[in-house]
Amino acid sequence: MGDDLGDEWWTHEGVSDAEEETQTEKQPTEKTNAKIKPEKRKRVTEKTVKAKKTKKNEQKECIIPQKKEIEDEKSAKPKRKRKKTITDVLSSSEPKPGCPADLQSLVTQYFSDKRSVIEQEELKLLDSCFLSSNDLTHTLSSYLKQVCPKWSKIQKQHTEKSSVVLLIVCSSALRTIELIKQLTAFKGEAKALKLFAKHIKIEEQVKLLQKGVTHIGVGTPGRISALIEKEGLGLQALRYVVLDWNWRDQKLRRMVDVPEVKLDFMKLLENGILNGCKEDKIKIGLF
Repeated sequence: MGDDLGDEWWTHEGVSDAEEETQTEKQPTEKTNAKIKPEKRKRVTEKTVKAKKTKKNEQKECIIPQKKEIEDEKSAKPKRKRKKTITDVLSSSEPKPGCPADLQSLVTQYFSDKRSVIEQEELKLLDSCFLSSNDLTHTLSSYLKQVCPKWSKIQKQHTEKSSVVLLIVCSSALRTIELIKQLTAFKGEAKALKLFAKHIKIEEQVKLLQKGVTHIGVGTPGRISALIEKEGLGLQALRYVVLDWNWRDQKLRRMVDVPEVKLDFMKLLENGILNGCKEDKIKIGLF
């Protein structure tokens, strides 16, 4: 019986056992290999997703600083400063009395682009053309008594109609009325006339000037200039022009600081006042 079996049986058993062991060892490795492959895919996909996310984040990070840069540029731009007005300047500084040099600089500045250099030289006034200026301590009456000490004699000698001896120039109708009230201590028997446009027609003022002798005219530069142009007011008897130079309105503006009043004032100076000063017939005072 043992011969019929051929090869030795125990050798086959040993081989089979070894083969089984190798097969069993191969099976788990194949399984593990099969498991490892999907993990690698997962890792690859995770890496790609992470890479995409990082790219998006990088793009966002690139965009955000651009916005910040724009905001920084906007904030870095200097804000427009509000221009200082005359009120701002004057409210922070003490008022200074006007002097002949102030009027002279105003005239040269105004005519700098309107006249030639030679004509501008002709506009310059000598010191003898000016009366002493108000030092901010005088009332109108006390100032006029100082600059016109012989007023009582001058007013008696004045007999011409449609002309005045003293012309007081101010910025508004209300200021005109105030100044006429302040004249009571100075004018004596002299007649003063309001020369402004508010509620008074120019024809009425021409008639009043023609009716009788007027010694003092108080008014705005616009109406006075219009009366001179219409020959309702003559300059033949005029000796003194007093400018209400130092007075300031609620906004702390002087007469020459208001653009429209300034234009009328310069026009008035052109309408015979400057020529009268050059001929030594008219003297200017800054009150």
